[in-house]
Amino acid sequence: MGSRLATTPVYTPVTMRILVTGGAGFIGSQFVRGLLDRPDASDEVTVLDKLTYSGNVANLAAVEANAAYSLVHGDICDHELVDQVMPGHDVVVHFAAESHVDRSINGAMDFVQTNVVGTQVLLDAARKHAVGRFVHVSTDEVYGSLAEGSWTEDWPLAPNSPYSASKAGSDLLALAACRTHGMDVVVTRCSNNYGPHQYPEKMIPLFLTNLFDGHHVPLYGDGENVRDWLHVADHCAGIEKAMRLGRAGEIYHIGGGVELTNKELTGLLLDACGAGWEMVRTVEDRKGHDRRYSLSIAKIQDELGYAPAVSFEQGLADTVAWYRSNRSWWEPLKARGSGA
Repeated sequence: MGSRLATTPVYTPVTMRILVTGGAGFIGSQFVRGLLDRPDASDEVTVLDKLTYSGNVANLAAVEANAAYSLVHGDICDHELVDQVMPGHDVVVHFAAESHVDRSINGAMDFVQTNVVGTQVLLDAARKHAVGRFVHVSTDEVYGSLAEGSWTEDWPLAPNSPYSASKAGSDLLALAACRTHGMDVVVTRCSNNYGPHQYPEKMIPLFLTNLFDGHHVPLYGDGENVRDWLHVADHCAGIEKAMRLGRAGEIYHIGGGVELTNKELTGLLLDACGAGWEMVRTVEDRKGHDRRYSLSIAKIQDELGYAPAVSFEQGLADTVAWYRSNRSWWEPLKARGSGA
């Protein structure tokens, strides 16, 4: 898919009413806190979240008393509810998704329902109620795997997991709404996120919380799979730039520029926790495990002035410190048996 699908002018109202789907999750809550917890905040934010296992109202505690914030507990697949919530909003920023690859391999239907059907429900309602802009938050995984170089925004999609296939489908639906109906749609695709409030099924919080409690950590296969790491605050800064300054019909990559093998990252996490390699257990590789991801971020840098601001060294240190200090946040999640 190429760029320049539409020529709608840059969308830059000063004050906006923003509907954030999945705003109680890891990335969505960072985005909401970033919008509202600043001296010059003027936007109003409605969070629509199903509050599944990975949605947590505690992630929004910092803004719950803010008069500009409201929370609607509900499912993006609920046509009637979405139709009630959508009117009056200027922008939709769509984070809500099933996102854990392992869960998608074990059962893909929830991913198709939420990621594909839910996205179309939102697009239909946004068009019906003349919402000004629809920002669809996606992932680098839609491209599959890359031996060398970096993906650009016009790279063909070749997803390899049920999760990434469902996200690729939702991307195409969002872009089709722009082509067919002239909707003001912007798509962002990010690399691997890390930071505070990430549910402890993902690699960094899983490894940290296991090691804090003296448990082993599971390393897939030979550990040579490569990922580009992006601090969640940088990701959300990029999304905000795309929301305010991006061009309709465009795709923007948001990456961190830090490529590490899983084995290299494991070593850093072991060092941060004062643990040795005896705490690592090699496990059978994930089915269809993509070998390497790498995004070119030249477009968002050149057009919107984005650049990662959080160094990986500082971001990882801050993340380790956050999980050390917030045991009361993650212990109940792991006690439910989903992260250990």
